[in-house]
Amino acid sequence: MPLVRRPSREEVAMPDNNDKWLTRQELADRLGLPVKTPAEWASKGTGPRYAKFGRHVQYRLSDVMDWEEHQFDPGKRHTA
Repeated sequence: MPLVRRPSREEVAMPDNNDKWLTRQELADRLGLPVKTPAEWASKGTGPRYAKFGRHVQYRLSDVMDWEEHQFDPGKRHTA
């Protein structure tokens, strides 16, 4: 029987931070917005991708970061 390498305790306990799930309140806090704004985005089909777990809406941090990156208008440039 071949040996199978088991993951270390650190590998199991330390998930990638971009796979963390945020609540709607945590998303609003991250963006400095009222909590109703992400709720409105969800009803309009805009804003970051989300998942529903029962009645609870959760946003995966990696999806939020992708969405944030796409908010930059490529036609506008910051001049310092």
